Amino acid sequence: MTQRPRVLALANQKGGVGKTTTAINLGTALAAINERVLIVDLDPQGNASTGLGIERKSRRRSTYDVLIGEAKLSDIVQETAVPRLFITPSTMDLSGLELELANERERNYRLRNALLSLAGPDQPEGFGYVLVDCPPSLNLLTINAMAAADSILVPLQCEFFALEGLSQLLKTVEQVKSNLNPKLSIHGIVLTMYDARNNLSDQVVADVKQFMGDKVYQTIIPRNVRVSEAPSYGKPVLLYDFKCTGSQAYLKLASEVVKRERGLAAA
Repeated sequence: MTQRPRVLALANQKGGVGKTTTAINLGTALAAINERVLIVDLDPQGNASTGLGIERKSRRRSTYDVLIGEAKLSDIVQETAVPRLFITPSTMDLSGLELELANERERNYRLRNALLSLAGPDQPEGFGYVLVDCPPSLNLLTINAMAAADSILVPLQCEFFALEGLSQLLKTVEQVKSNLNPKLSIHGIVLTMYDARNNLSDQVVADVKQFMGDKVYQTIIPRNVRVSEAPSYGKPVLLYDFKCTGSQAYLKLASEVVKRERGLAAA
């Protein structure tokens, strides 16, 4: 039987903070340092799937089919152009899931139960990491991700309302921890879209570090045009332009994530 992967949910109820960009590029960077990684696209918009070159017409089955119980997660895993990086794609069907499962028991644990198929006896190769790309809301999909995760990784844009949204997310994490998943923790906060020319970015970095302390990753993701361009080519930025500042930042973040994981395992 293969070893159970570490499950990190990338969550923030604010849109446009870099969740999907971080999922794609952190996954690619982890794969580049020899980890076997699965991205679970849990956002109905399916941007993680598109950003990794999975065309909509090829998504015959998706995470929706898994969550309603009509497919196993291991059955819908697709390879990407990145060696050792895989994805379970999303479709717009996910947007109606909350209503469909409204009266179902165990509806909050659908993803957790589905992940068990990744460590079954029929899986010769396991995954080191599962990264769950959550939608920009605190709905049933995000609750499923939190109930299934070991830790939450929070992308946070360097902008004025960053801390306001973070406090709401932390309350949700505490509620999930109390009611659904007692082992859940915050893995870290990654500051995204940092602009060195903007004094506000520096102020946000200082405020978040004061509020969250060592939960904030040392690596900060800069605002970088190559990172923005890459998804339109169906590629992670590390494949699109390996040498740009965005690619190098995501490689540093991957190293930092692995280092924290080792620290947690040793604790």
